[in-house]
Amino acid sequence: MNMLSHTVRNIYKVSGNLSTISLRNFTVSSYLQGPTVAVIYGTEIHEATAILANLSRAGADIQCYAPDEKQMHVVDHIKGAPDEKDSRNVLVESARIARGNVKPLSELTSSSADAVIFPGGFGAAKNLSDFAVNGPNMTVKPDVERVIKDFHTSKKPIGLCCIAPMLAAKTLGPVGVKITLGKSDDGSGNWPNGGSLEAAKALGANPIEKGVDEIVVDETKQSCNDSSLYVWDRKISRNI
Repeated sequence: MNMLSHTVRNIYKVSGNLSTISLRNFTVSSYLQGPTVAVIYGTEIHEATAILANLSRAGADIQCYAPDEKQMHVVDHIKGAPDEKDSRNVLVESARIARGNVKPLSELTSSSADAVIFPGGFGAAKNLSDFAVNGPNMTVKPDVERVIKDFHTSKKPIGLCCIAPMLAAKTLGPVGVKITLGKSDDGSGNWPNGGSLEAAKALGANPIEKGVDEIVVDETKQSCNDSSLYVWDRKISRNI
């Protein structure tokens, strides 16, 4: 049985300022009821809220998870620079987005949910991995690697948005997972971090160039991801 075709009936990109992906008509196979979907944070807020809103509209039961550890750093978004005087916990900060409905990532297993979704944003490259610092020499946090491999082995869908497909590139790269990270930098300013495609290739993944209205589904690896990371001029009204 093709789990992805049964579980994700329609995945579509809805863009926004800082980018996002949204899922709609999210159902599980007919023999399952009340799907539980795990959402891991370290995320861009527009992406997280768009995912949560659309999964909720589709009737999914959602449980959020986050690492219970210190953030790489805290950024002052007015200044656009790290605040060296502040220090925060990823799990505690995630509770603000999840309205308290968040558990430590260490508790998540494939038996807990029918699918897992990783929103993107710099948190995925800083708190779920160190891609932002080490590029193709990145490491993925042990619990993140464990969850991806667990859901992959269990043949349950894995959704990855924005820069989060790099987590799959590192973890499932040796089996040639198909992902998208947008397109190579064409000088337009829409794909300023297009170099991540080369990093993914170096890890063994198969990055496919897609626009922000497109997705990539790797049915053999149970993975689905979008490329909306690099487009910045979108309105949040289109996210939700």
